[in-house]
Amino acid sequence: MHEQQLLKKEKIMKKMPNKKDDFMKNEYNFDYSKSKPNHFAGIVKERVILYPIDEDVAKVFRNPAEANNALRSIINALPKKSSKKQLSKTP
Repeated sequence: MHEQQLLKKEKIMKKMPNKKDDFMKNEYNFDYSKSKPNHFAGIVKERVILYPIDEDVAKVFRNPAEANNALRSIINALPKKSSKKQLSKTP
C-alpha cells in the first residue's frame, strides 16, 4: 500500500511545472475591451482600521460596537484640544 502511495505521489509531482517561465510571464497583454466593472468595489463604504488588543481586554466586549462605544466615551472624556472634535458616531 505504501509503495502505491509513493508512486501516485511521484506521478503527480512529475506533472508540476519545474520552470519559472511556466509559472509567471514577464509581461501580460490584457484585452481591456473584455473587462467588466468590479461589482465588489462599492461594498466597503468606510475605511476599516484594525488594531490588535490583548485577549483579556477582548473578553470584556461582546462585539466591536461595544468596544468602539467604550473607546469613544474615553476619548470624549479626555481634555479637549482646540483642533480635535468630539466623536459622536453611533452604530
